[in-house]
Amino acid sequence: MKTGAVGIVTPDGPVYEDHVEMISTKAVSGELGILPGHVPLVAPLAIGSIRLKKEGKTDYVAVSGGFLEVRPDKVTILAQTAEKAEEIDINRAIAAKKRAEERLRQINQSNIDFKRAQLALQRAMNRIKVAQHK
Repeated sequence: MKTGAVGIVTPDGPVYEDHVEMISTKAVSGELGILPGHVPLVAPLAIGSIRLKKEGKTDYVAVSGGFLEVRPDKVTILAQTAEKAEEIDINRAIAAKKRAEERLRQINQSNIDFKRAQLALQRAMNRIKVAQHK
């Protein structure tokens, strides 16, 4: 099957570089499926997973938003954070989820930023979900 180049990059450097048959992810506007030869596109990404299909297997990468750029020769994903499923520390993700849930419960008792706590919870839940694909 035909493949296309993909790169996932964070401010800390590259996280994933390979040739894949298909990329699936969640943009702010909805689900995207990218095959080799896709029309050029730039889309903001939601907190979610990047699914990269190659040779009958799927790799998963958790991202905390960012941008996807499709060019004729390569798909580039720029994300603030990105972690491969096998690199996620599940215990750390569960602890982050519990902290975010506690912050949300205390929202009426302090000046904790509600939106920030919601985003922290979404990121933690995404990391846990992606980590289950190890």
